[in-house]
Order: sequence, then C-alpha cells, then structure tokens
Amino acid sequence: MNSPVSASDKDRVVIFDTTLRDGEQCPGASMTFEEKLEVADILDTMGVDIIEAGFPIASVGDFESVAEVARRARNAVIAGLARAIPADIARAGEAVRHARRPRIHTFVSTSPIHLAHQMRKSEEEVLEIIAATVAQARNLVDDVEWSAMDATRTPLAYLARCVDAAIKAGATTINLPDTVGYATPDEYRAMFRTMRETVANADKAVFSVHCHDDLGLAVANSLAGVEGGARQVECTINGLGERAGNAALEEIVMAIKTRGDVLPYTVGVETTMLTRASKLVSAVTSFPVQYNKAIVGRNAFAHESGIHQDGMLKEASTYEIMTPESVGVSKTSLVMGKHSGRHAFREKLKALGYDLGDNALEDAFRRFKDLADRKKDVYDEDIEALVDQGILTAHDRVKLVSLSIIAGTRGPQRATMKLDIGGVIRTEEAEGNGPVDATFNAIKALVPHEAKLELYQVHAVTEGTDAQAEVSVRLDANGNPVTGRGSDPDTLVASARAYLSALNKLLARGERLHAHAAA
Repeated sequence: MNSPVSASDKDRVVIFDTTLRDGEQCPGASMTFEEKLEVADILDTMGVDIIEAGFPIASVGDFESVAEVARRARNAVIAGLARAIPADIARAGEAVRHARRPRIHTFVSTSPIHLAHQMRKSEEEVLEIIAATVAQARNLVDDVEWSAMDATRTPLAYLARCVDAAIKAGATTINLPDTVGYATPDEYRAMFRTMRETVANADKAVFSVHCHDDLGLAVANSLAGVEGGARQVECTINGLGERAGNAALEEIVMAIKTRGDVLPYTVGVETTMLTRASKLVSAVTSFPVQYNKAIVGRNAFAHESGIHQDGMLKEASTYEIMTPESVGVSKTSLVMGKHSGRHAFREKLKALGYDLGDNALEDAFRRFKDLADRKKDVYDEDIEALVDQGILTAHDRVKLVSLSIIAGTRGPQRATMKLDIGGVIRTEEAEGNGPVDATFNAIKALVPHEAKLELYQVHAVTEGTDAQAEVSVRLDANGNPVTGRGSDPDTLVASARAYLSALNKLLARGERLHAHAAA
C-alpha cells in the first residue's frame, strides 16, 4: 500500500492539499502551467503529504500539469481527481503514473438530492458504480482514494454501505466531504465515529475530511472530523476554493501545533513556510489575502489597541498564542536600500522564503535597485511584491516595455504604450475617460480582445506616499474569469501590469484550447 500513514500511526494527521484542484476552481483563480509548478514545488518542499495536482480529464492543460507535477515531486503523494467514470479513471492513472507515489482520487454522489437530480441513479446502481470504478483505479495504482460527494446529507445507513463497498473494492482512503458546507462540528464528528464503528472493514482504510466554508465552519468541522477518527485533512492554502472556499491549510496546521493539549496529533508541515506559501498562492491567483485572515493575514500579528500594546511590551504571550517567526513572519522589516549588495539581497530573499536561480536572482536584483532609486524606504513587503511580480511575468507572451500618460483636468487623457508581443515591439496611443481607461484602451488596441473588465482594485503594499501600488484586475471572456495582479510605485504602471497579467492568462488558456483541438 502506498498510503502515507500506517494504521498504527494513530496520532499522525496527513495533510492533503487541493489548492491546485479545488482551489483553482474558484472563479478567476486559474493558474498557468508554470504557476502550478511553482505552487507544487513549495507544497512538496514544506512537507505537504499529498498534493492533488488537478483533474486530468478536464483539459489537455490540466493533464499536462498533473503529469509534470508527478514527475517533479520529490516527497509528496501526487493525486489526480477522477469522476466515477472509466475514461476519467484511466486518464488520471496515465497522468500520475510517473509519480514516485501516485494516487487516484475518484468520487461519486451519495445523497438523495444528488442521486435524484444530478446522478439520476438508484442507490443500488451507485453501489455497483463504486465497486467497479474503485476496482479499476486499484488495478492502476496501489493508493486509491474514494469520496462520497455530499456525504453530510447522505443517510448514515446508506453511507455505510457505500464506504464498505469502496473498501472491499480496494480503496485505501475514504473521504467523507461536507461538499456544501452544511454540517456542524458535532454532526461531522459523529458521522466519522458511526462509520468507523459500523463498517466492518473500516480499519483497512484511512478516513479523510474535506470541508467547505459556506457557514464559516470548515476548519472547525475538519478538526471535529479528526476527533471522530479521520486522519487525513483536505485543505487549501488561504482557504481558496469554490463559493466560500475550503478549510485553510495554515489554520488547520497551526491549530494542531498550538493546541496540542486538546488536539493531541502531529503534522509534518514546516510551519515557517506557511506565510511564503500563502503569498505565492495569492500572487499567482491574484486573490489578495484579507488583512484580518488568521495566521497569514497582514494584521495577524499587529497590535494597535493601547491595552494590547502594553501587554505585548511586557510579555508577548499576553496577546500572541504563537510567534510570528513560527509561521515565517520576520520581525525585521526595513533593512534594505539602494546601497545594499547582491549578497545582502540574496540573504534577504532566503529570509523571506525565496530560493531563486542565478538568472532570476539577477533580474530581481536589478529591479530592486530600480525600486530603491525611486523609493526612499524599501520594506520586506516591497521586495516580496517585486519578486512575485517577476514570477508572474516570467513566461508572459505580452510584456510591458514602457508607458507614458497625459492626465489632468484638461482632457482628454491619453496613454502611449509600448509592448513586447512575442518578441515584436509595438507602440500605440489611445484616449480614455481618465488615465486608467486610456491605458486599458491602449492595450486593447495592441492586443485586440473581447474580454470584459469585471474588477479593478488598488491598494498600497506599504505605508507612505511613495508606497508601491498593488492592482488586481479581473477579465471575463465568455464566462471564464481570470484575475491578474501587478505592482509598481506608479499606480498606472501597476494597473497596466495587472491588466496584462490577466490578459496573458487568457492567451495561455486559448493556446491550450488550440492545442487540444489540434490533438
């Protein structure tokens, strides 16, 4: 069996990350091939036990990214998702076959409402489907996970029959998800206890939780499921996911690490990499992390109340139940400037969790020097935004070369833009109802498209009038939204970078579709 946990390891909780699959299903959060590899690498490095790399049957692009993650992974089990359909399972098996530790994760609905309106199958027909498809998956890999979609709205007696059928067919992990975020902690805990007590061969599989946050209970439910006997938690970085999202990996891990007195379990994740992973996923998906987000939010270790500040000065543990360093937050912020050299810059990047190759380091250092010439104080957040911008644009087909703006009360506002489009430099001038509109019109003139602008959002990376602006832009093309992010001390340049980031994602998606058609 390839399962990462043995039956005797009762207190070990396996972390199953589905940022690349369930997280990417969040509208507008799609990642490019290269971005998925970046995320997979950091997950593998930080000690995530299982990485669900994607849904191979969904597209050629998804298949290729799962296959490449499978080839590159050094430590983690690599899982591919498959519906309970023979073609899906075969495709998933093909995608993960090069992994050192491959897994097929197959699922089928079990609740009455899903069987009646989505599956249009009887209970007996679904039992037959479970037996056949799990057996098919087990013939391809030794490690098979089976999920009962909408388990929390499934009658317990029928759910037990389904679990029994899956284990008999060869499933090594049984996932009972709260698919629609409906359960409460007591209900969820009791469901796992019932399954483990009533299913005769329950000891032959690891039970897993997968909770959505529709009622804000995803983390609480996940931990309750562990108390009920589950030993795998499915979660995502930053809680990314469909609708209200999934249980947040960083919150699950730190709850177990911090409250060992009531949660006597162990996890293998290196917690000092949590903040870096959060920022990377935020950068590549262009989904900002809310300031008051637990563990990784900007304000998670900030204290403004006088009473809190007084307590912190006397003894940090009065108001901090974990240290900033334990999750990768550096206490030192303002240490870099225009006189800093390459060695100091490299060490600063290491402290912030970046490990860049020589070419990427040289490019980041050049842009750091440019920023230091324009901005008096360079903060850690500035450096992170600068490096993340480089990661985002490294493989872009369309890149910003220069931008000049004429703006003010006496219109019209005009933008003159120069772009590198596949190695060809082109220039365009355009007018608009304001400088941002003029900038975006220039891009449309240079790269014609029909995508609609759904979101334009600006916030400052740090304090001060010379702070870098970080801009998020969401474009929608035929019901397929993508989000881009850009940063620069000039808000209009940051706006152009964000728009181009989103546009490049649309272009990359179009290329994958063309490749699929050609195949």
